[in-house]
Amino acid sequence: MSLEALHERVQMELACLAYGGAGWVMPHAHSEGHVYDVVIVGGGQSGLGIAFGLMKERVANILVIDENKAGLEGPWETYARMRTLRTPKHLTSIDLGVPSLTFRAWWEAQHGPEGWEALDKIPRKEWMSYLRWYRDELKLPVRNEVKLTLIEPVQDGVYRLSIEGAGAPSSRLLARKVVLATGIQGGGEWHVPSFIADHLSPRWYAHTSGMVDFEPLKGKRIAILGGGASAFDNAHFALAEGAEEAHVFVRRKEMPRINPIRQMETSGMIERYYSLPDEDKYSVMAHFFKNNQPPTNDTFNQASAWPGFHLHLDAPWLEVRETADGPSVRTPQGWHSFDYLLISTGLLTDPALRPELKLLEKHIARWGDRTGLPHDPAASPVLDAHPYLSPGFAFTGRSEEGSRLLHGLFAFNYSALISCGISASALSGIRFAVPKIVSAIADQLFLDDKEMILRRFFEYDEQEFTGHWPADSKANITSG
Repeated sequence: MSLEALHERVQMELACLAYGGAGWVMPHAHSEGHVYDVVIVGGGQSGLGIAFGLMKERVANILVIDENKAGLEGPWETYARMRTLRTPKHLTSIDLGVPSLTFRAWWEAQHGPEGWEALDKIPRKEWMSYLRWYRDELKLPVRNEVKLTLIEPVQDGVYRLSIEGAGAPSSRLLARKVVLATGIQGGGEWHVPSFIADHLSPRWYAHTSGMVDFEPLKGKRIAILGGGASAFDNAHFALAEGAEEAHVFVRRKEMPRINPIRQMETSGMIERYYSLPDEDKYSVMAHFFKNNQPPTNDTFNQASAWPGFHLHLDAPWLEVRETADGPSVRTPQGWHSFDYLLISTGLLTDPALRPELKLLEKHIARWGDRTGLPHDPAASPVLDAHPYLSPGFAFTGRSEEGSRLLHGLFAFNYSALISCGISASALSGIRFAVPKIVSAIADQLFLDDKEMILRRFFEYDEQEFTGHWPADSKANITSG
């Protein structure tokens, strides 16, 4: 099969599903201009999947915006540096049950069934190529180079979105529903510990989530702080780009070896997580954060195969200082001198860190607002800062006023982890999560207009049956 043949198959399957039928959501007028039923912030895999899901539900007055240039949405061509995705290749994601829209169908159209069998894991760059094809194939309404700067609630259940960028059609958009499909960093910010940020010039370090220029690092000694997969991805990448040495520092005495996501993928935990009571959700995620995930075997092996790779266990950074020759790091084993530091310490999640939520974050309920939870002193502060979301990824309010102001605002990013599980934050869960948020958005739109919809239902009097009998008909019709 070729890509052209796959295109025909996609269109046939969508036609069989009556995709693209007439919309049912009633248009809303506003003095400031057009009102979208839904604006999705983020044109990566989550935003594209939600857009397709809404259009399947005949909610078509939507727009997806992304601050990046077309084809550069998400991390895949920016800061992601792994060779392959970390999830098993057979997991489906944003196809939403349409076989021809799976990565496998796209791959086999180019490489045949034998190419699929030969594939171990999905190459990172090929995943991005698939997402570009998916967007084009479905003709999803994405506008690139548009950055959201502020969400402001206005009257009649409408949000005003302040936007900027080369692709912005104006300085604002209006929307009834707003979905923050903003990826791992969308619920807070990437974290550089203060003992680094306060004592080193930015010329000596970078966070691994950002754009790093590896050209000046050729022949240099690099230190990487962090024991997750990203730390090893960056070690391998730096060495492949010509760095002389890459030292990975891990605070644990041993590398973690158990990946809890693998258990969750087969136990029903991912798809049924939302049904757990709050205390169980809290315990599950406290355990998840406490045990963390190991790097994949191939990621570790790729990095450790380089002669210049060094792994330091039981070696937390206690202090950093700047010298004339570069940064130095102190661990329990002493001082180490390097030419450059890469920080792979993950992120902090808190709506207060998001500038677009500046007017609303004080109204957003957090997990720390809940009572009766099994607090673990080691994990609770991290968990407590996460927003407390509905099973459909909607923000909830700390008060009645907050609930009113937040009605219509959804978080489909890493901040949903405690409330909704491994969903918006991992390919393992996205195929279960997208239908949930799509259903929640459509339900809200329907219930918001319930009075008008019911009035039109009760007033409906269009005659469908037009049968009549001619005078010489043999039909025997009795009344009464």
